[in-house]
Amino acid sequence: MALSKIDVANMLTGATPVANGGTALTSGFANGVTIADQWRLTTTFTNAADPIASNLERVDTTGQGTIGSAMTESSGIFTFPSTGIYKIEFIIQCMLNGDTRFHKGQILVTTDNSSYNSVTSSRAFIANLSNNTFGSCIATTYFDVTNTSNCKVKFSISVEDSSTSTLGSSSENETSFTFTRLGDT
Repeated sequence: MALSKIDVANMLTGATPVANGGTALTSGFANGVTIADQWRLTTTFTNAADPIASNLERVDTTGQGTIGSAMTESSGIFTFPSTGIYKIEFIIQCMLNGDTRFHKGQILVTTDNSSYNSVTSSRAFIANLSNNTFGSCIATTYFDVTNTSNCKVKFSISVEDSSTSTLGSSSENETSFTFTRLGDT
């Protein structure tokens, strides 16, 4: 005898886990991405910065999507709205009218609200091919935010040539910071 359909509603009690084809959440199953937030540098600056501490805004361009609570920022120090495992992405756009071996972006984190350690960095090389040659690089990390008062992040730029510019804009993302909460800590 073949079954034409299974009457799940009358045969099971409780919620059927999403991983097993159900629609209800049960313990052990995350609710998906609960925070997705993006910030950007609004004005171009020249030389190094540790941290990038001014001209930062939460992206507000028409059509921008966010999920959940916003990150907060004060003098270049970003605070997380809730605990969890976060993916942090730092996209750096740079420009120079000349040659430089590096334009370096770093993601630095603290777990004690005091001592910052670099967890990842990325470098761009610029060869003078014309007036104002551009470069870009991306630094990405995962950060376990166990305490929102102590776990913070900042971003820095170091340069070989002090004339190198880090690009910013208030209408599009040139240098930007993306925060995505992936799950529980």
